[in-house]
Amino acid sequence: MKILKTILFTLFGLMFINAGLDKFFHYMPTPELPEETKKVFAALMVIPWILPLVGVIEFIGGLLAIFPKTRTLGAMVLLPVMVGILAQNFTVDPSGAGIGISVVLLIILLWILFDNAHKLKEIFR
Repeated sequence: MKILKTILFTLFGLMFINAGLDKFFHYMPTPELPEETKKVFAALMVIPWILPLVGVIEFIGGLLAIFPKTRTLGAMVLLPVMVGILAQNFTVDPSGAGIGISVVLLIILLWILFDNAHKLKEIFR
């Protein structure tokens, strides 16, 4: 079970590192987006620092999630980003393929948090 968790949590971190780096280098192809999603991205482009900030948070959170000592901190950093991803997928494109991967990533994120709940008890005392 420990090997499975290590592999799964490492892949989880790498997914967010990849997403964060793509915000800067734009190396992944962009699929055809629904009109609502295009409007959201156009609105985000009005504030030029938002997407780079999200990219940095995704990169740092993914990097932290890879290593066992900092995995809980990485999950806490990525939690607001994950909420935004879920909100985007459920409200703008509920029939899209993004919901499946975002729900899987949420489950892994919650698994990390529950697996390290003993570390969080001190914070939420």
